[in-house]
Amino acid sequence: MAELEKIGFLEKTHTSSGRIPSTKGYRYYVDELIREDDLTKREMEYIRKQLEKKVNDLEELTKIATTTLSEITHYTTIAIGPNVKEHTIVDIKFVLLGSRVLMAVILTDSGIIRESVIKFDEDILQSQIDDLTVLFKNKMIGKPLSDLKMPLEELITSEMTSGINIIKKIIEEINRLLEETNNIHIEGAGNVIDLPEFKKVDITKEFLNVLDSKDLVSEIMTSGMDENLGNIRVYVGQESEKEELKNFSIVTFDHLIEDKDIGTIGIIGPKRMDYSKVISVMKYISKKINDDYKKGKI
Repeated sequence: MAELEKIGFLEKTHTSSGRIPSTKGYRYYVDELIREDDLTKREMEYIRKQLEKKVNDLEELTKIATTTLSEITHYTTIAIGPNVKEHTIVDIKFVLLGSRVLMAVILTDSGIIRESVIKFDEDILQSQIDDLTVLFKNKMIGKPLSDLKMPLEELITSEMTSGINIIKKIIEEINRLLEETNNIHIEGAGNVIDLPEFKKVDITKEFLNVLDSKDLVSEIMTSGMDENLGNIRVYVGQESEKEELKNFSIVTFDHLIEDKDIGTIGIIGPKRMDYSKVISVMKYISKKINDDYKKGKI
């Protein structure tokens, strides 16, 4: 024990306290000693059952995966939406809901759906909507979002001289939809209450503050890969270089379907986390979703 402390794998939080693993110790465990098959048959069957539920789009499937991850590991899980800039638009629809209300729906090749209800200050006709649908489809379908170099307003209005105010309103809303890349979904925030580390009120407050900081969560979950674990990343305490996270660990994986970004799913919990279980569940969920996609079940 003394030797492990000397080389930095153990530490004492207080002079009179016992030794606990240090950040370096946890890192060594994650890199060198972890098992990646720490799942029971019952857990695998439960995951399969949850992921086979009928969904309307892949973002709904991501939420199910996030909930399932929390249920199996008993930690707090977080999902953040994908960066859709490299996705290709396969369809765009406008549905007139009233004389001054329109719903816009955008579908990408990865199954990501963006929709929004747009309200106008003037009446619009179905004939106008029909013309707009043809125009927007001609300009947007089949193109990666990143290729839309020209502002949408200029792209569309350059070929249409009537209904400019309507077009501008629609374009503003479409741009807002396409820029929504960090929708955050949190599951199991109360799961930490029974963990020993969270018996300390200050640690619990720190944890809740982290969950409230959407920008902080988004930043840490979308940073670089972990070399040893492929698309899974592990940050132990101070490794995140964020003072707010010094008492916690974060494990994330990029939710990919055939290399298409569907978002990022992660777990946040104490440094004394069951890394083996967490990583095993993440890898199994990722494999199950991709297998189902290839078989046409999604």
